[in-house]
Amino acid sequence: MKIVINTDFGGFSLSDQAFELLLTRKSIKFEVEETDSFIGNAYYLANRPHTDATYISQYEFYEQRNDPDLIAVVEQLGEAACGRYANLKIVDVPDGVEWHICEYDGMEHIAEKHRTWQ
Repeated sequence: MKIVINTDFGGFSLSDQAFELLLTRKSIKFEVEETDSFIGNAYYLANRPHTDATYISQYEFYEQRNDPDLIAVVEQLGEAACGRYANLKIVDVPDGVEWHICEYDGMEHIAEKHRTWQ
């Protein structure tokens, strides 16, 4: 199973180009509002007023790191898929492994799930 992680300090994020391609692959019609924000442009559902309710956030897709569309976008764009402080990498984890993403200051790795008690 392929999973996308960030391998640099700063945090997981997609470039505007990658996010637009991801939305297109998911058949989500959107409008772009160009900003000078360090996190990139703002995206809204198409043909609707630009409000918080119509704002499309990259964060909605961060939990779905094994999403086939996300994998395809990162494979297609390579380094151009990386957001401002990201260095995205696709990790191949054997099928059947229960995994989770571990993160420190934005740098991530995949770990196998296991039981812990405190």
